Amino acid sequence: MNKLSPGLTFTVLCGVSAVLWFRPLLDTFQLAVSDERYTEIILILPLAAALILRGWKGRRAAPQKWTAAGGILFTGLLVMVIARVGTARDSDIGLAVEMAALVLWWIASFAFSFGLPTFRTFRFPLFFLLWMVPLPRIVMDPIVEGLQRGSILAAEFLFSALRVPVSQEGITIFIPGLDIAVTPDCSSIRSSLMLLVTTMLLAHVLLKSPWRKALVIAVAVPLSVAKNGLRIFTIGMLSTRVDRTFLTGHLHRQGGIIFFMIALAGVFFVLWILRRGEGTPALPPQVSPAPL
Repeated sequence: MNKLSPGLTFTVLCGVSAVLWFRPLLDTFQLAVSDERYTEIILILPLAAALILRGWKGRRAAPQKWTAAGGILFTGLLVMVIARVGTARDSDIGLAVEMAALVLWWIASFAFSFGLPTFRTFRFPLFFLLWMVPLPRIVMDPIVEGLQRGSILAAEFLFSALRVPVSQEGITIFIPGLDIAVTPDCSSIRSSLMLLVTTMLLAHVLLKSPWRKALVIAVAVPLSVAKNGLRIFTIGMLSTRVDRTFLTGHLHRQGGIIFFMIALAGVFFVLWILRRGEGTPALPPQVSPAPL
């Protein structure tokens, strides 16, 4: 393996992973296509690859392999075996553990092939791949419930702010002429996760300071709740003041993109404020790319 070029070494290791983890990969992508709670998984691998290719320009030649990463490769393989032996084949926990082992294998393969300095340079897109691990129900359900409860509180606040009489019992909001049941399907988990993934990507590309990056990512969480509360409030007001068909119309079923864009505009506003405190980044030195 040491006689292979870095690019070929990495390709071989990725090919091995495609064979060993073929079934978990297939199950994960099928889950992402069929369940809106996992839609963002489809985008993660292309985005991570694009970030690496974007930053590869100017890499120095002849990177040294980081042989210590071989131990991490073995660990990923061991975790996969433990997951298959210790959990049911169709278990969502087993799938999550196997996908975590696959991402660990990919990260270790990159470090082994291209060396520790190159790994450090690309650690964000490499660890960004962890978004490909589908959260099991024991983790996903509390997240959905938290978004559901937060959306109810945000909608209540908006109704009260506009002096609309409002009360709440369980997951139902009561306003004059309308009872709004905020079910788990109304938690907007898909757009919330997409907003968080998008914010992480934008923060990495547009900001330099770690604390600024962490701040804008943290802001994305309440924005996710606020935009869903705004959606509930808007549909409620339009249904009671304009036309009841708004309860079942396109805005209710397909209007999530509108409120996603509103929240994304808020993220860009925070990014704009934070970027004002950072100087213009220096241009990277022009160096020859690494051979593949």
